[in-house]
Amino acid sequence: MRALVQTVARACVTVDDAVVGEIADGLLVLVGVTHADTPQVAATMARKLHELRILDDERSAADTGAPLLVVSQFTLYGDARKGRRPSWTAAAPADVAEPLVEAVVEELRARGATVQTGRFRTHMRVESVNVGPRTLLLDL
Repeated sequence: MRALVQTVARACVTVDDAVVGEIADGLLVLVGVTHADTPQVAATMARKLHELRILDDERSAADTGAPLLVVSQFTLYGDARKGRRPSWTAAAPADVAEPLVEAVVEELRARGATVQTGRFRTHMRVESVNVGPRTLLLDL
C-alpha cells in the first residue's frame, strides 16, 4: 500500500459537479493498493497516517485533530520505466482495492480522526492548496 500525503490549507473532491468531500487545514491522502495488501496493512497505514508528524511543529493529525481527505489513487502503482505508456499491473483491481481503502478510512475514524473521502470508481476532480509544501510518500 502506498499513500501520498500532502499538508493542505484546503482540499476537495468533486464528482459530476458536486463536492463529495472537502477539508480545511489538514492532510490530503492519495492511497494506492497493490495485490499483496491486506486488512492488517490497511490498519498499519491508518496508524501511520494519523500519527505522521508532518504538520507544523512536528505535530500529527492525532495531536492536532487535523482532518484527512482520503482519495483512492491506483496510479500510485503506475510503472513508466519502459516507453511512454504506464503499466498499471502492480495496482490491485478495484474489487480488491476498494475494501482496503475503506478499511484505512474506518481505522482512521476508529482512532478519532475526522475523515472525508472521494468516491471510488468515479472520475474525480481533486483540488488542493498545499501548505509548505510538504509532501511525503509512505510505502508499506
